[in-house]
Amino acid sequence: MNEAALSPVEALAQLAALADPAKAAEMAAYHKISRQYLGVTVSQVEELVAEWRAALTIDGRVALAAGLWDNGVHEAMVAAAKLLTQARIRPDGAVWDLISGWVPGFEGWAVADHATSAAQKRLVADPARIETVASWTSSPNMWTRRAALVITLPFAKMNFPKEQELAIRERALGWAADYVADRDWFIQKAVAWWVRDLSKHDAVRARMFLDGPGAGLKAFARKEAARYL
Repeated sequence: MNEAALSPVEALAQLAALADPAKAAEMAAYHKISRQYLGVTVSQVEELVAEWRAALTIDGRVALAAGLWDNGVHEAMVAAAKLLTQARIRPDGAVWDLISGWVPGFEGWAVADHATSAAQKRLVADPARIETVASWTSSPNMWTRRAALVITLPFAKMNFPKEQELAIRERALGWAADYVADRDWFIQKAVAWWVRDLSKHDAVRARMFLDGPGAGLKAFARKEAARYL
């Protein structure tokens, strides 16, 4: 395989060759998002993506990811995110621009979480990108607002955050505090997830949140957030 020979159409054809119509129907019923499903597992997608990534430059990966995402097929969008999920990418400006450009159009948790997982690594690589993330917190799209917490999860998991990393942690906790008033299940779950992960690395700060703004969380979210306390 060479870079010039791999187009989004050909990559999608490789995914389609693994299609399982029965599994596709199950996925459509489960995700409840109106898009095409092939019935290809994440592990199968990852196997193909590993081959593609090895054959492509960064610019090639960005171009392929853009085409696959825009296609709108569930597994193609997952593959697009997986293509860009890598800790060390230099330069990574085009990668960040592409992923952050996807965020306003997020639908559902599955594809969004794959994309946000890739974005987490780019935010850790350049924490100044938090200013872009901040704009997501006021989006009318719930999935976009949720992404602001999901992308900052690595900062909840740091045992010894540096000053800039600690500032991002506190900023995310501020967003979480604002989100407490949002009664959407997925937002409540995202806040709980964030505080739960924080509690394993900074139990004192997690308790402070739960004793403060977190007191207003729904019961299930408070229980999840306090799971390890």
